[in-house]
Amino acid sequence: MCVRPAVLICIDGWGVTSETRGNAIAAAHTPVMTALSKVDGQYAVIRAHGLDVGLPDGNMGNSEVGHLTIGAGRIEYQDLVRINRSIENGTFASAPALVDAFSRAKSGTKRMHFLGLVSDGGVHSHITHLFELLKAAKAAGVEQCFVHFIADGRDTPPSSATTYLQQVLDFTKELQYGTVATVMGRFYAMDRDKRWDRIEKAFRCILCGQGDVIAAGSPVSALEKRYEAGETDEFLKPMIFDRDGIVHTGDTLVCFNFRADRMREIVEAIGIAPPFDTKGYTVRELRLLNVPTDLSVVQFTLYNKAFSKLPVVVPPDSMDMTLAEVVASRNLAQAHVAETEKYAHVTFFFNGGKEAVLPNEDRVMIPSPKHVATYDLAPTMSVAEVADAVCTAIASKKYAFIVCNLAPPDMVGHTGNYKQTVVACEATDTAIGRILDACNASNTTLFITADHGNAEVMLDEQGNPKTSHTTNPVPFIMTGDNRLKFRVTTGGLQDVAPTILRVMGLPVPEQMTGKSMLLE
Repeated sequence: MCVRPAVLICIDGWGVTSETRGNAIAAAHTPVMTALSKVDGQYAVIRAHGLDVGLPDGNMGNSEVGHLTIGAGRIEYQDLVRINRSIENGTFASAPALVDAFSRAKSGTKRMHFLGLVSDGGVHSHITHLFELLKAAKAAGVEQCFVHFIADGRDTPPSSATTYLQQVLDFTKELQYGTVATVMGRFYAMDRDKRWDRIEKAFRCILCGQGDVIAAGSPVSALEKRYEAGETDEFLKPMIFDRDGIVHTGDTLVCFNFRADRMREIVEAIGIAPPFDTKGYTVRELRLLNVPTDLSVVQFTLYNKAFSKLPVVVPPDSMDMTLAEVVASRNLAQAHVAETEKYAHVTFFFNGGKEAVLPNEDRVMIPSPKHVATYDLAPTMSVAEVADAVCTAIASKKYAFIVCNLAPPDMVGHTGNYKQTVVACEATDTAIGRILDACNASNTTLFITADHGNAEVMLDEQGNPKTSHTTNPVPFIMTGDNRLKFRVTTGGLQDVAPTILRVMGLPVPEQMTGKSMLLE
């Protein structure tokens, strides 16, 4: 079987818009992407948000659903939609994991905790899910309930946590149930790059009562004072508003983020084993911290197969015959390349939410910079090293398919630093140029797309820094043989995999509901 080799670049956070105000991509010098966007028949603009990636209509896309949809070649209703539907049809509170959690709390310490990101960003969590959990816990007869509030500031404006905190306070007051026990920024509680020093601060606040104790005044006022001191939501240092609300031995805790990647570390620390045993603490020191034991920790979705002993409120759907699985089924070699921040996206998510490495699949993880707190301080990140790895893989002629992620536009865009995001986009364009040259030298077809928008909108309507994703479409580019043309100039992320398979000369499985955009 003659297979045409292909490389797919997924740029993170590279949307398409004609608006130039606050557009870091338009401001950047990007000769490669600019030239490719002008090639007749090989440039299209495809949808990457809302229903087209299985999210609620109008919701901005994100890296998880973007890579999942690209790799699966179909639209799968995401966990957010599945959870919302269960709320709408009245089955949410009867999920076995929740029923068991409420029962354990009632028969044990009579204390329930809810931990998660509190916003309406819809990327990692949604505030309405917290409200439903509070109602369900009260209806189940659990005596006490405490909220551990993780502030957003990345998928929402950077100083908007006061709005969401007030909503929670108003809701619990009306419900006459529930207390906000702790508040902290996602910088501490939602790390995904094994920066255990950050997770430790969240851990010690939630479980050991160590943090800034706010003895008087309203929680909202406390946050406003933090804003005045220069802190923003993402970086809010841990605060304790109710000393009795920290997690005690025997308590039950439900994590309500539905997205897995940024919950794995905090759940490992709380629900599996604190990683700090070998990070500078002796067992005796941990005991002196009064770390609670015999906890019942519940995952909202399956955060990690290694956490299989922890109950799951919304178990995963299976997804078969993804792009990677089709390649593997033909005994062809493939490589998945990304830096640490986006490694899960080109492996776990791209492969349909599956951890297992496929036959003949090689995975390459390039370390993301660790010497900086935020990536605007290192705006090129490790994009050059990712390009090195991809070019080496192409030159080896070992692989029929290579997928890589280029992270800087999204990760630097999330900082709100416009100038440094311009630098990130330029570095990304340079990396694309190098990969393009390698593909041309080896008769390999290069495809370029993005998982969602971000860097093209860096200012909100008031002119303030915008750190969240967008609902803009993204590019889909095909390079190489000039005889290869798109039959249409619009589509969705679900159409990427079928198109690539057709160009490679591989069959498109019936499980893929996306359509090839190739003119044949």
